[in-house]
Amino acid sequence: MHLGKCGRYKPAMFHDLFLGKKVFLTGHTGFKGCWLATWLVSLGAKVCGYALSPEPHELLYRQLDLKSRLDQEVFGDIRDPQRLKAAMVSFEPDYVFHLAAQPLVRASYVKPRETFEINVMGTVNVLESLVGSSKPCSVVVVTTDKCYENKEWLHAYREEDPLGGYDPYSASKGCAELVTSAYRRSFFNPEKSQVRISSARAGNVIGGGDWALDRIVPDVMRSVFANEPVAVRNKRSTRPWQHVLEPLSGYLALAAHLSQPKLTEYSESLLASAFNFGPELEGNRSVVELVEQLLVHTGGSWIDASMPNEPHEASKLNLSIDKAYHILGWKPTWSFARSVEQTALWYRNVQDGMDSVLATRQCLERYLQDAKQMAQPWALDRRASER
Repeated sequence: MHLGKCGRYKPAMFHDLFLGKKVFLTGHTGFKGCWLATWLVSLGAKVCGYALSPEPHELLYRQLDLKSRLDQEVFGDIRDPQRLKAAMVSFEPDYVFHLAAQPLVRASYVKPRETFEINVMGTVNVLESLVGSSKPCSVVVVTTDKCYENKEWLHAYREEDPLGGYDPYSASKGCAELVTSAYRRSFFNPEKSQVRISSARAGNVIGGGDWALDRIVPDVMRSVFANEPVAVRNKRSTRPWQHVLEPLSGYLALAAHLSQPKLTEYSESLLASAFNFGPELEGNRSVVELVEQLLVHTGGSWIDASMPNEPHEASKLNLSIDKAYHILGWKPTWSFARSVEQTALWYRNVQDGMDSVLATRQCLERYLQDAKQMAQPWALDRRASER
């Protein structure tokens, strides 16, 4: 099966490559981490989560009852190198997904030192734990689209564009990319090491179960459920909005290729590099467009809460996903409208009494079904594709 220049792409590889495999997941109590843990468990993976105890607003971890669904769980600080390494060495993972982070721009202005310690030294600690390992292991370090030096231009950022960051959060993620590159070249050369390391840069994600402070979708849902107008800051800022399942499918595809480099005609060194995972161009929308699209499904209203002295946040940002398409055969499954619809549906269902586990499973099943209809290579059934 061929997709553009992506070479031979093995169908149903998620089902083949994660079944029974050990996956070490940092940040499993966070929004993205909960969704990824749920998907991995559904694939039959043995998951060890490593994170701080969930904060009061991190409801999804409890709602999904992940504590009883993971094979192992360690509550620890990513800044504690001894505890982290002990957990990782003991578990002997086949895959590592590093998601643990301080993920908010505005919070980084309040706690800049902590942001750098978590996002930079936390990444150092994860990679240091793997130095000298002789066991094959595929590692995906998750950063962000904000790791680029944002020049407020209209064209999409490519993986080779300069890294940077105005605010502490963005800068810390640019640093995490440099750390990953340095460790990869110094200690994990594909010709000498059994450990393969890539980094993943994703756009702004939306989806059910996110209750973080200072994020637009949780702000909308809190206001709607309280029968209050939504206060919108930076209404004209554009972002590459995508459902949370989109970048997660990219992370899984990237990890699968790292573990099976013959899936493509490209070199292992090219696979062990940075990849963008974002929406199609139509997904690059302003904040107010996202809010208005959500309110179509939830009802409610919004007010302009822009203030001239707000901390700086970039106003324009979008990603080029050409590399992921040509090398991994990856592309988005859901449109902007579909992503917003499915996000609102999750919150509405749970608000109306549906069990969160069921709402999450149904959302994942709809995503997988749509991916199959699009003939996404990773979603196809092997037996059907071979007939």
